[in-house]
Amino acid sequence: MSLEFFEPAEAAAVMKCTEAWLRAGAAEGRFPHEKWGKGKVVFTSEDIESIAKMLAVPPLPPAEQTPRFIGVRASRLRNL
Repeated sequence: MSLEFFEPAEAAAVMKCTEAWLRAGAAEGRFPHEKWGKGKVVFTSEDIESIAKMLAVPPLPPAEQTPRFIGVRASRLRNL
């Protein structure tokens, strides 16, 4: 069995987010999580993977992508 368990602070460090955001998502039922004992919230490695997949933003199809102009000349190029 390769399932790992993470406390909210550890899971937040893995996901590079805040612990408060992760706890709030679990409390609101938006994120999968586990509860031990008297309601201690923990996240499994599968929970973390599921959260990451839920929040992934798919890329736009090439036809819908617009070029991004960066720099001083950007405002002039946009008007062309």
